[in-house]
Amino acid sequence: MASEELQGGDLHNQAPPPAPIPLPPYPEMILAAIEALNEENGSNKSSISKHIAKHIEATYGPIPPAHSALLNHHLNKMKSSGQLQFLKNNYLVPDPNAPPRRGRGRPPKPKAALPAGAPVLPPRPRGRPPKSHDPTAPPPPPKSAITAPSLSGRKRGRPPKAAAAGGAAAVDEAVAPNPPPAAGGAPPRGRGRPPKVKPVVTASLGA
Repeated sequence: MASEELQGGDLHNQAPPPAPIPLPPYPEMILAAIEALNEENGSNKSSISKHIAKHIEATYGPIPPAHSALLNHHLNKMKSSGQLQFLKNNYLVPDPNAPPRRGRGRPPKPKAALPAGAPVLPPRPRGRPPKSHDPTAPPPPPKSAITAPSLSGRKRGRPPKAAAAGGAAAVDEAVAPNPPPAAGGAPPRGRGRPPKVKPVVTASLGA
């Protein structure tokens, strides 16, 4: 009984395990990994992931299960915000002293500075400006719906089709079957190639 009480007292007197050290933010670890790798053309995602995983295991303990997802999320976020540059599948920290990249298209022309007190004109609208009209000139005559006759005398448009009677006769002639052969004449030739004539073989009888 005494030993059991001692064991129970030892269990109650044991200190709780220390809480895990929280990880630093992923953007901070990504920048530290790129700086530590110090590659000339930047570091790819695999090198950054291995360096961060090795640092976490050596300092903070086991790697979190969502390490790859967190790394992808923060790399994309830092790339879109301008904290990282993505060039030839590598991530690198932008140089603050580098000139800004030129955008696409022709750069705008520099505008001349207006003198002090000059009126500011409104911007010109898009498209061709309308023609100037004389306010004292009479209005143009309205356009008539009657079209002028053509010079050749023919009416405009496609000519009408032939009469119904003539069209029906032409159709009947085209559809009519071949006429029957005349009496005593050769029968009409059928369609396709005529069959070959087979020679008649006569058997010779022996004496």
